[in-house]
Amino acid sequence: MTTVRQRRVGKGTEPAEDQPSEEEKNVKPDGKILSDHTGRKLWNILSITVGGIAAISLGLLTSVYVATLHENDLWFSNIKEVEREISFRTECGLYYSYYKQMIQAPSIQQGLHGLVYDNKTESVRTINILERMNVYQEVFLSILYRILPIQQYLEPVYFYIYTLFGLQAVYVIALYVTSWLLSGTWLSGLLAACWYITNRIDTTRVEFTIPLRENWALPFFAVQIAAITYLLRAHLQPVQEKLTLVAVFMATFLFSLTWQFNQFMMLIQALALFILDCFDMLPTAKVTWLYIIQISGLLLVCVLQFFNSMILGSLLISFNTSVLIARTIQKNLKRGSLLNRLGKLILHVLLVLCLTLTINKFIKKILNLESDEHIFKFLKAKFGFGATRDFDANLYLCEEAFGLLPLNTFSRLSDTLLFYVYIFVLFLMTIGAVIVAFQNLSGSTQVDSMETMEECTVTLKPDAAYNLIHTVLFGCLALSTMRMKYLWTSHMCVFASFGLCSTEVWRPILRCIHLYTSQRMHVIKYSLPIVTLLYISYKFWPGIMDELSELREFYDPDTVELMNWIKSNTPNTAVFAGSMQLLAGVKLCTGRTLTNHPHYEDKNLRERTKQIYQIYAKRSPDDVYRILRSFGTDYVILEDSICYERRHSRGCRLRDLLDIANGHIMDGLGENEPDLKPSLYPRFCEEIKRNLPSYTTHFTRVFQNKTFHVYKLAKHK
Repeated sequence: MTTVRQRRVGKGTEPAEDQPSEEEKNVKPDGKILSDHTGRKLWNILSITVGGIAAISLGLLTSVYVATLHENDLWFSNIKEVEREISFRTECGLYYSYYKQMIQAPSIQQGLHGLVYDNKTESVRTINILERMNVYQEVFLSILYRILPIQQYLEPVYFYIYTLFGLQAVYVIALYVTSWLLSGTWLSGLLAACWYITNRIDTTRVEFTIPLRENWALPFFAVQIAAITYLLRAHLQPVQEKLTLVAVFMATFLFSLTWQFNQFMMLIQALALFILDCFDMLPTAKVTWLYIIQISGLLLVCVLQFFNSMILGSLLISFNTSVLIARTIQKNLKRGSLLNRLGKLILHVLLVLCLTLTINKFIKKILNLESDEHIFKFLKAKFGFGATRDFDANLYLCEEAFGLLPLNTFSRLSDTLLFYVYIFVLFLMTIGAVIVAFQNLSGSTQVDSMETMEECTVTLKPDAAYNLIHTVLFGCLALSTMRMKYLWTSHMCVFASFGLCSTEVWRPILRCIHLYTSQRMHVIKYSLPIVTLLYISYKFWPGIMDELSELREFYDPDTVELMNWIKSNTPNTAVFAGSMQLLAGVKLCTGRTLTNHPHYEDKNLRERTKQIYQIYAKRSPDDVYRILRSFGTDYVILEDSICYERRHSRGCRLRDLLDIANGHIMDGLGENEPDLKPSLYPRFCEEIKRNLPSYTTHFTRVFQNKTFHVYKLAKHK
């Protein structure tokens, strides 16, 4: 197991966009008007310059910060190459191995050929890595490294990790800009970036899971949200709108290209657009463009991934297509009285739902698509639609990352005041959105009716409305699945900072309590974020400095010993079986062929993994040997940490999941389902260590240490 041990040591703000009221305007001579206009223009330029410099500076500081934490935690610059590679755990190591493979290939063409016709990732099978996995970023980086004159100055691993840390700068700048666009002041962006940094534990995990797909994808997702926020502003020039649509498309495409879960995230985004469009809170033409961009971006990725069937069968494509068809059928959706529109709206939702399911089922039937069925089994079991004995679904259900968001997350977010401000802003904006939606449906936006509510008028700009629904839907996702919290918490920083600096929040409040003046609103709008920034700086700056000064080093001697033994004592063509997490490291560190791996989005691989994992089940040595040899296995690696696992509770240990799937009673005290029966055989991973004749006939131990046991399989004729 990996441990980390202590290392031995030899004010300016941008003016609001609000126009002054009539009583605040004074009649001035023409020269004075010209002078004021010039002064205001110069002030805006200065404000944008200062805000832009602050955004770039904070982005770069964040990159340096996470890079320093990574170095201090592992002493990355001092450890051996094998230790660096082992530090890329589970699927991270698998993805990085393709970057390494491209770098070490004799030529770029041969490297690409090796990925398209790969026979080392899954034994006795040739698969197309570019089709199965989102590794175009590794391909691009490896080509860039080969053609740039930097080989003498920068090792390949540093070029890789510095690129990921550099993307954090893009991420923070995008969050900063989104908040700035929403509030009209860069002070809001400054607060969003500071919240992102001080809540690092809950906003990113890039410093210890560098090659993870989400660390590539989320910066582009943040850029896309910023571009959508700008697109939804009123009074854009045609050129501005076209350029923004191009930016949205590029960000959507890059997001989709770099993460296999892109379709599910964009489906939530499409649902947000659909909800807002139904309540007439967004311009229909722009929403249509966004639907088309999502479809076209995903289809372009599908082409690059050699027509990956999982993309073609995605719910996103079916949903967006259904919405566009339903709109064509129901042309007068946004006309009529309140009851009339509600009736049309219900029919519209039902039509879209039926069309989505029909189109999706038809596509999956035509393509015989089953790659994503494990996700739907997991969701069905997670939300209580029946218990399951499905091994793959239970594997997800028992992982903490796919469980509910822990309550201590909110206490950490509250320490920086982020959660308190977020709930305050969310509550007020939600009330405003409900009022605006009702007004839109009932057609009560007439001037005469609005005059009666002049003091408490509620308005909600399209960009703010989108970000409100976005944060609500992704908040629900994060609450249900902890791994997805990083999509929510980063946007939480944006939404809370925007609300604290927004006239849309403070103007209605002050008017409803009859305290509104332009000066008072601006005092609140600018003073509260400044006070919050001072509080954050006072409370968290010392902790950040202490964190940066804490020095540790990577320490995993058992895994290092295993990898070195494999490289020195096994042929290059040897095939290894074991846990998918460990085998990713075996491929990266040794280049040996694997039987299975952590990229789980393939039905055949899931079936293969379940079969390989019988080494931890109660099966006979003959059965296990037959299974392993069917996949061409030469060596099998057994891990004590899995065989005698105590991290999970009974019922969630890997051996328990296998017992349940095999219909066997689980080990230990506790209840079992009535139809489970005792196995005829002891647990393989335990019994093999006794060196009984029935085991030594097929398996010979060739390596062992405190953590791992490696057995060579006999080759019977």
